[in-house]
Amino acid sequence: MSDKYHHGDLRNALIEEGIKMINTGGEESLSMRKLAEKCGVSMAAPYAHFKNKEEMINAIKNYVTDSFTLYLEKAVNKTQTQDIEAKIIALGKAYVTFFITNPEYFTFLFSRGYIHANLDFTHSDKNDFKPFVILKNLCTQYFQEKKPALSDYEKELEIIRIWASVQGITSIIFMKNVKWSRSWKKEIENLLK
Repeated sequence: MSDKYHHGDLRNALIEEGIKMINTGGEESLSMRKLAEKCGVSMAAPYAHFKNKEEMINAIKNYVTDSFTLYLEKAVNKTQTQDIEAKIIALGKAYVTFFITNPEYFTFLFSRGYIHANLDFTHSDKNDFKPFVILKNLCTQYFQEKKPALSDYEKELEIIRIWASVQGITSIIFMKNVKWSRSWKKEIENLLK
């Protein structure tokens, strides 16, 4: 057994291994026994953190979503200006950069239907994907400051366009047979202006 698990890292190690397992074979491939084996711990050790497979899957969803959300919030808050457009651009760059750094999270979130978002401008759902809520809130501020005459429908289209842009770039990056001789991480600045 590794020393790092004696210091409270087993939960996160199980989650990271669980992400790999689900990305490779789907939720049905997730096995607490196999996770214990991968992490080099007893078969009972995962149950100290998760009572069953369903709880483990929910913990993984929350872990990935919370990591992504925190990364986006930091990027927006780090923006040197109060200009709302600059904050939206910072959000977009952080969105793509996060997944370049964590490709397994992209696969996990977007290939399994774990995202919930109500695209109606005037409605929200308590289960809305937290990163989408950040985008929607920034766009709401942008509309109030720069485009107050837009209809709710036009606002929805703007939000969808922004999300589609960063999601599209990220998807292209992970397409198996798409090659570009340039560094995606370095080119994000030029792609999202």
